[in-house]
Amino acid sequence: MSENEQGAAQVATSADEVPETRSSSLTWQVGDEKIDYVVSAGHLDVIDRAGTLEGKMFSVSYVAREVNGTQVERRARPVTFCYNGGPGSASVAINFGGLGPRRVVTHGLDFVGADYETVDNPGTLLRQSDLVFLDALGTGWSFVAEGYGIERVYGLEEDAHTFCRAICAWLEENDRWGSPLYIYGESYGTMRSALLMRYLGEEHVPLAGVVMLSAYFDWTQNLPGSDLGYIGMVPTFAATAQSFGLVGEGVDEDAWFDAASDFASSAYAQGLFKGDGIDAQEKEALARQLSDFIGLPVGYLLARNCRVELEDFRRDLLAARGRVCGRLDQRFSETSLLPSQRASFYFACEDPANHALESAWYAAFRDFLRHDLGYEGPAAYRLSVWGEIGIGWRWVHDEPGFDETTVAAPNLAYDIAVALRRSPTTRLCILGGRYDTATPWWNARHTISQLYLPPELKDNITWHRYGCGHMAYTDEPTLMRMVKDMDAFYGARR
Repeated sequence: MSENEQGAAQVATSADEVPETRSSSLTWQVGDEKIDYVVSAGHLDVIDRAGTLEGKMFSVSYVAREVNGTQVERRARPVTFCYNGGPGSASVAINFGGLGPRRVVTHGLDFVGADYETVDNPGTLLRQSDLVFLDALGTGWSFVAEGYGIERVYGLEEDAHTFCRAICAWLEENDRWGSPLYIYGESYGTMRSALLMRYLGEEHVPLAGVVMLSAYFDWTQNLPGSDLGYIGMVPTFAATAQSFGLVGEGVDEDAWFDAASDFASSAYAQGLFKGDGIDAQEKEALARQLSDFIGLPVGYLLARNCRVELEDFRRDLLAARGRVCGRLDQRFSETSLLPSQRASFYFACEDPANHALESAWYAAFRDFLRHDLGYEGPAAYRLSVWGEIGIGWRWVHDEPGFDETTVAAPNLAYDIAVALRRSPTTRLCILGGRYDTATPWWNARHTISQLYLPPELKDNITWHRYGCGHMAYTDEPTLMRMVKDMDAFYGARR
């Protein structure tokens, strides 16, 4: 066992005794809208197929009692299970960032400091559905049971099975088997959702709908030698360069993104696929076109064979201004590191978008639990532990319909296709932003297009692209657009 694994095991097994669930009746009100709800914080016992306690999963649930003065029909009201990704991220961001009934106020691209403000969230998904926010085992206040090896938990398939069991446990404990069931994952949470779509079906749990925010399904696009990763970055790089005034002056942002997408899928892709078979004149023409879209010099691009690494783009695009741009949301920027700070992994983890918001979300969440529920956590709350959990993540996957088992680069789109074929009434909504380089929009669209779904299944998938980054809800105009889109998505079942 590595040093990281030993540390993870010590933390994960240190709190088998957890506080009792605490609940409180609260009211959300924005304008003339009003929802009376019960919020509960506590742990779910996750029991594996052998009847062994796998772990205790921390959850925060919001269950509506009255909506605008009308008592809720409990069994008819949807319930949505929400989670972030990582692997190794707790659900605070998706809760206090944008979906829960309380939200930290954001101010465009400005840093949110210690004087943050928390308000009733005008974009909460509680309008359409009861909400249950789940923390993956090993994150937040979720614990792997003592003696239960973390290698049985920290992996692609293992994690999805854990969530499947936790969802079933919550439905049983809260008598909600009759309610329409939805899942809502963000980032790696969309990979989890892709598996859950299939696993829940295999457990005979009907799934009404799936929302995937900032989706990524095919990990093979990240492998050395694959050009799909470079192709998918071009539209997002182009949007970023335009947002900083380097290219695309006077062009509509969506039109610019679409033009860059067309270029990436056609001339750019063809040029890359030629490899060193491309002649010098054609290569220079390609570099000039790429430069016109993403704002980096032609010579810079030629030296890299027109393939730009994400961290190079982040570091170099604004170098003349002494700044670096973000990864999750490239519109965010901050002062460049010193030239001597050259550690690549350190730089990759330095994200202005996270720095601007994450601490305020964390503090607001902890204050809410103590002040509004009187809930005291059993240990340190582990907001983001990717460096501990994600690095050693087990990526092995038994691809449905194939004889081979993938070891390091799964394509989970096949799980989505299988789930939709088996349950043709399940609807899927995929959301994303122009400025997200963690899960580029082009790649998600491309991956699903390769499934060749029949029209009746393609009609069950809706797509919404916004002028935001990875965490769409940080952008209030986007948040309010999502309200309308989610109202349409949830309302379509009625």
